[in-house]
Amino acid sequence: MVAFGQILELDDDDHGFSSSMVEEYFTQAQATFKKMDDAFVNKDLMELSSLGHFLKGSSASIGVVQVEHTCEEIQHLGKQTDPISKEAKLSAEDALAKIMPLLSRVKTEYKAAANWLEPYRNA
Repeated sequence: MVAFGQILELDDDDHGFSSSMVEEYFTQAQATFKKMDDAFVNKDLMELSSLGHFLKGSSASIGVVQVEHTCEEIQHLGKQTDPISKEAKLSAEDALAKIMPLLSRVKTEYKAAANWLEPYRNA
């Protein structure tokens, strides 16, 4: 709420700026989830890392912290690095096994954020 509150402070009376940011975030997130699903099916860990990094940044910029954190985990796992220790190397199979539930979790987190942001979509 803090980051999004700052965005609202930059907005004019018609909320055009925040509305366009929310709309762009929705579009980016939905497209990124599709790409993540495809990358997971193809076992493309580097693509999963890259997409996690991308959506982490978009989520951070609009203040969607839960999605940001889960995407950071996906980013590290895509590099076969344990997201907690950031040192331990994982096998591709272990990384994919850890990413699978995160993909489900991040979509649930996104839905909750989207419900909260919806009133600002076409404000």
